[in-house]
Amino acid sequence: MAEQYDAYRRDLWRNKADAYGRSFAGLCAYPVDQLLDAVRASAGTSILDAGCGTGSLAEAAAKRSSDVIAVDAEPSMVAATAARIPSARTALAVLPTLPFRTASFEAVAANFVVNHVARPAAAVTELARVTRPSGRVGVTVWPQPAPPLQRLWDEVVEAAGVIRPLMPGVAEDFARTPDGLGELLERAGLGEVQVRTVRWEHRVDPEVWWAGAAGGLASIGYVISRQDAATVRRMKECYDELVRAHLDRDGLLRLPTAALLGAGAR
Repeated sequence: MAEQYDAYRRDLWRNKADAYGRSFAGLCAYPVDQLLDAVRASAGTSILDAGCGTGSLAEAAAKRSSDVIAVDAEPSMVAATAARIPSARTALAVLPTLPFRTASFEAVAANFVVNHVARPAAAVTELARVTRPSGRVGVTVWPQPAPPLQRLWDEVVEAAGVIRPLMPGVAEDFARTPDGLGELLERAGLGEVQVRTVRWEHRVDPEVWWAGAAGGLASIGYVISRQDAATVRRMKECYDELVRAHLDRDGLLRLPTAALLGAGAR
C-alpha cells in the first residue's frame, strides 16, 4: 500500500513545478516564516528544507542568512528552487530516506510535506534522525476537517455530480488535529513538542485558483484529470457559481483557511 500511495503522489506532482508556482504555491508559502521561527532559523543556522517545492521556505531561510540545503522528490521542483535561490544547495531526495548522515542539521523544516507521504511516522522519524541533538524539527500539515478554502473543491465535486476516482490510501495515518500531529512528533522521539493552528484568509484570482486544479495539482487535480471534457466544463461552471459568493470588491476569491504547525526539539 505504501508503494502504491507514494507512486500515486510522485505521478501526481511529476513536472508540475510551473503549474504549482503559478497557483497553489502562494497558499503554501503563508506559514513559512512562522515555521522558520519554530525551528529557530537564523544567521548561520544549518537548515534542511525537506520537500522544498518551488523554494518559498528555502528563499526565506536564505534571507535570514541560514545555510540552506533544499530537497524534493520531484525533479522539476528541485530545478525551480535551484533557479530561484542560487545560494542554496539542492538535491533530489525522497522521504522516508534522506541522503544525509545522522545529526547533519541544526534545524529541519518540512512545509506541507508530511501530508504527501504514505508513512508519516517514518518520514518524521527520518527528519528527526538528520537533526542534531538540541536541534529542532518543524512541520506543517493541512487539518481535518478541512477549512473553507479546501472544502470549496469538495463542494465543486458534489455540485457537478462527479464520482471521485479511487485513490490509494496512506499506509499509516494520524489524526490531522493538533493532538494527532503532536503525538506523531513525539513518536519520532522529539521533545518539547508544541502544535498550534495557523489561520489566515487566502486571497487569489479565481481563474488562477481553478488553473491549479485544472493543471492536475493535488487531489482535486487528480479528480479533474480523470474526467471527460464535458464533465470538466460542468465542474468549471459549478466552480464559477460557487466562488461568486466569495469574491471581494476586486473580484478576488477570498476564503478562510488554516494549517497545523508543529515543532519539537531533538
